[in-house]
Amino acid sequence: MAVIETDTFDETALVAQLQRGDAEAFETLVRQHGGRMLAVARRMLGDEHAAQDAVQDAFLAAFRALGEFGGQSQLSTWLHRIVVNASLMKLRTRKRKPECSLESLLPRFLEDGHQAEPATPWTVSAETACESEEIRRLVRECIDSLPEIFRTVLVLRDLEQVPTEEAARLLDVTESVVKTRLHRARLALRGLIDRRLQGASPC
Repeated sequence: MAVIETDTFDETALVAQLQRGDAEAFETLVRQHGGRMLAVARRMLGDEHAAQDAVQDAFLAAFRALGEFGGQSQLSTWLHRIVVNASLMKLRTRKRKPECSLESLLPRFLEDGHQAEPATPWTVSAETACESEEIRRLVRECIDSLPEIFRTVLVLRDLEQVPTEEAARLLDVTESVVKTRLHRARLALRGLIDRRLQGASPC
C-alpha cells in the first residue's frame, strides 16, 4: 500500500479547494506563502511599497491562473515564478533612478595583470559573515547600488536560484547575455563591498 506524504496530501487538498473557489483556502495560501513572496519581491525591487504591490499583483495573477495549475511543480515553486514575474513587471514600468556606471565599480588592472586596488582582505570567515546582520545589510545595500540590469540578473541567479535558461527567458535576452551580466555584476559587487569596507564612496 502506497504511503501518501502528509505535506503532499495537504497541498493537493489545498489546491483542490482553491480551484473550487474556497475563500478560506485562499486565506490559507496567503498566510502560508505571503511572507516568502514578499521577501522575494523585496530582493527583486529593493523597495517595500513596490514589493507589497508586486505581491498583491502576484496573488491576483495566481488566483486567476489556479485553473491552469496541474501540480507539475510544488505550489511554492509556482508562486515563486509568479512573484518574480510580477516584480519584473514593476521594474519595467517604474522610473529609473540615477545609477552608478558599472565601469566605475569594476576592478582596474595594471599592465602586469595585477589588480590596481587590491581587494580588502576579509577578516571573518564566510560562515561568520553570513551570520552577521551587519554584513548581510552591507551586502544588501551594495546589491541595491548596482545598475538595475546587473542587479536584476544577480538577484535572479544568485539569490533566487533561477536557472540561466529561465532567467534569459524572463529578461528576454540570450543565455550568453545573462552569463556576461552575472559575471560583471559579481565583480562590481565585490568592488562595492571593498569600497564600503574601506570607507570610500561607492561611485
